[in-house]
Amino acid sequence: MRRPRRARSLTPDEAELWRAVMKDAAPLPKRRVRKPTRDVPFGESTPEPPPPEPPAIPPIPKPAPKTRIRPPEPPPPPTPTSRPHALAHGETAGIDRRTAGRFTRGRMEIDGRIDLHGMTQETAHRALCAFLARAHDRGSRCVIVVTGKGSRGGEGGGVLRRMVPMWLNEPGLRTRILSFTHAQPQHGGEGALYVLLKRHRA
Repeated sequence: MRRPRRARSLTPDEAELWRAVMKDAAPLPKRRVRKPTRDVPFGESTPEPPPPEPPAIPPIPKPAPKTRIRPPEPPPPPTPTSRPHALAHGETAGIDRRTAGRFTRGRMEIDGRIDLHGMTQETAHRALCAFLARAHDRGSRCVIVVTGKGSRGGEGGGVLRRMVPMWLNEPGLRTRILSFTHAQPQHGGEGALYVLLKRHRA
């Protein structure tokens, strides 16, 4: 067995050189060793910290109960408007006595005249509606409608004498008319009608 060699001592020159080297050397900072919080036996590892708890999952809200949507109620039916009553020959209800007297006696100024004599019913009806609409719109009050006395047979004066009073009571014309009556002889007598129109409201 070999004996360990004894370290030799430095020579004076080596010692002087070592002191010169160590003169400028700075000592290393001391390293702090963290002490364990508890004594851990040899061979036992430090337990790892428990994993973080998963975030809490919010509860799923329950769906709101379905409400039955009622269909909208139908609107109430429109209130029927009152239709003007049917006029008869010479009826002057709602007209002041002075105007009614002048009208039936043919004393009012005649603002227009139409002659339906000899026309077919269809043509006469269209012509009468257009004539009265224009007369009312321009502010006429009293007009004459000639129907003929019906001395001839067929679709002539006799038919128009019966039909014109019915046409005057149709909704499109009745709302413009106050009264109608047979004309005086100088204006055609029973073969013509005076028609009194309502005042035009702008």
